[in-house]
Amino acid sequence: MMLNGARSEIWKARLQPYLERAREPQPLVVAGKLTRMVGLTLEAVGCQAAIGGRCLIDSTQGEAIEAEVVGFHGDRLYLMPIGELHGLGPDASVVPTHSVCRVPVGEQLLGRVLDGTGKALDDKGPIEAQQQVPLTGRPINPLVREPIREPLDVGVAAINALLSVGRGQRMGLFAGSGVGKSVLLGMMTRYTNADVIVVGLIGERGREVKEFVQNILGEEGLARSVVVATPADNPPLMRMHGAMLATSIAEYFRDQGKQVLLLMDSLTRFAQAQREVALAIGEPPATKGYPPSVFAKLPQLVERAGTGDRGGSITAFYTVLAEGDDQNDPVADAARAILDGHVVLSRELAEAGHYPAIDIEASISRVMVDVVAPEHEQAARRFKQLYSTYRQNRDLINVGAYQAGSDPRVDEAIAMYPQLSRFLQQHMHERRPWKESLAGLASALGATADDGAGA
Repeated sequence: MMLNGARSEIWKARLQPYLERAREPQPLVVAGKLTRMVGLTLEAVGCQAAIGGRCLIDSTQGEAIEAEVVGFHGDRLYLMPIGELHGLGPDASVVPTHSVCRVPVGEQLLGRVLDGTGKALDDKGPIEAQQQVPLTGRPINPLVREPIREPLDVGVAAINALLSVGRGQRMGLFAGSGVGKSVLLGMMTRYTNADVIVVGLIGERGREVKEFVQNILGEEGLARSVVVATPADNPPLMRMHGAMLATSIAEYFRDQGKQVLLLMDSLTRFAQAQREVALAIGEPPATKGYPPSVFAKLPQLVERAGTGDRGGSITAFYTVLAEGDDQNDPVADAARAILDGHVVLSRELAEAGHYPAIDIEASISRVMVDVVAPEHEQAARRFKQLYSTYRQNRDLINVGAYQAGSDPRVDEAIAMYPQLSRFLQQHMHERRPWKESLAGLASALGATADDGAGA
């Protein structure tokens, strides 16, 4: 009897792995094959996977290339590569992984530079973060979001005083090329009083990544920042993932109750990456070559920022490249409609050596009245009126066609313009905190801080 009992235990031990596999059966994986490749679009037949699912494609070099499902037609799957495409051949095996992209998050990301997959680009070793979140984030009921009531100090006087930003606001930074948007982003990164800064460098020149990290951000700024970099030579899907990854990291810190500043350069490159993907799989172009899905993806990304339901917030600045300085570019126009305000950088001011080249007349913060005192809002309005009056009559003044005393408002604007212009200019290594910005505003208007621009 003892011998039979021992044999029974032995058989139970041998069968245990099979019993566990029977309780949790593994999904059946059916491999397909690669039938067509045009540009970056891959077509596969013989397998099934959902939109956003990952597949592994065998290459002739012995390494599996990861791709994501971006569409389908009948029994054909359309895939886009995550990395390089070298080594693919006809009839290559396509194996669905039945998984979606998840990325690491945690305090360990602070001070690190990542690529679009969450892997380290710096030389500080692998990312040790244990928690993972999906790229798509979690939706928040708009009725449970906290209202925007507190201002955020960004360390730039023109923005603090005249375009005050609230914690949880989403702003656009509209600029052409070469007018100082990266420098302005770096100033806000170094001087803001946010707890965590997340920077997304999406589709920009590769050399700018190191320059931004070392020269603009600096060691002090990087210590409380996470940088996600997907340069222009990355596949379009990777560039999109970079923007989504930066937003997912910002969401993680927001859910920890922290005040997060998200800087994304640029929203236009994200839209262009989606345009490349959509056109490659056959979506028809609509507005100036942009398919309709581009204008659906933009709000899906932007709406993930803002206040949350757990006490934290994401204050976001998205740069928008105005092609040919055209402020009515389709992406710029769509971004203006879904953001909570915009800061416009002027090429004319930049060429005149006026930095930061913020066009106060064309810029607006839609929540400023909700986050500042009435005295502050009145002082900002008076500043804009004086500044605008001078700019509108500048040509007459410069050619001597304006006669002093003709209009008291113009006379006052002429007298005050030099001090107004000085207030708007700020060196990139100069910090002007909130109180100093308000005091400067009051001084420019010839009043005391308590009288003209109370906090």
